[in-house]
Amino acid sequence: MNSGPVTAPGQTSLDAADGARPLVAVLDYGSGNVHSAVKALVAAGADARLTADRGLIQDAAGLVVPGVGAFSAVMTALRASRGDELIDRRLSGGLPVLGICVGMQVMFEHGVERGVDTDGLGEWPGAVTELDAPVLPHMGWNTVRAGEESVLFRGIEHERFYFVHSYGAQHWTLEPMKPFRSPVLTWCDYGAPFLAAVENGPLSATQFHPEKSGDAGIRLLGNWISSLPQSG
Repeated sequence: MNSGPVTAPGQTSLDAADGARPLVAVLDYGSGNVHSAVKALVAAGADARLTADRGLIQDAAGLVVPGVGAFSAVMTALRASRGDELIDRRLSGGLPVLGICVGMQVMFEHGVERGVDTDGLGEWPGAVTELDAPVLPHMGWNTVRAGEESVLFRGIEHERFYFVHSYGAQHWTLEPMKPFRSPVLTWCDYGAPFLAAVENGPLSATQFHPEKSGDAGIRLLGNWISSLPQSG
C-alpha cells in the first residue's frame, strides 16, 4: 500500500502538500492499471495518492475508483477491502467520487457477464450488459456525444477517448428528482449507443480511460479536479 504523494516532474512533496494541489485519493483495493491513473491525475494538477487509508480517503477532496477486468472480480475485491463502504460513505456526505472503466460499471445495480449476474454498488439503477456490436471488445479511440452543461467535457467536447471494454450501460433509467440537477449523460456509439460518462451530483464516471486518452484525458481529469471543493 502506498499512501504517500506522487509528484509531477519539477514538483516537490512540499509543493504537493501546501494546499495548491487538491488531494485526490486513488482507491487501492487490488485493481490493476492504477499507477497510470495516478500519474495522469498528477499531470492534471492533483496531489494524487494511491491508498487504502480510510481516513485519507474520507478527507480527500476527491476519490478515484479505477477498475479493470470482470465486473464480478472488481466487486469481490471492493467488498473484501471494504472499498464499497468507503465509496458509499463519501457519496452519502456529498463528497466527489470519479469511477473509471469497470469503476463506472460497478456504480450500477448489477452486471451480467457470460450469464453471471453480479450485484453492483447500486448507486444508479440498471444493468451493465454485453455491447450490441459485431466485434468485441470495443478497443481504441472513439468520439462521444457530450451532455449539455458537462463539466468533464468542457472544452473537449469533440475530442477522442480511449476505450477497452466489451460491456457497458446501454440504458439510463434514473428519473430526475427536483430540486436536484438532472444527471449529465454522455453517450458513445459502437454497434449501438452506450453510456460513455455520467455526471450525477458528487458521482461522476467514465467508461473510457482518461489516463490512456492523451491530452484530452488529462484535460478531462483537470476539469474534474477543478470542480473539487477547496479545502480549508
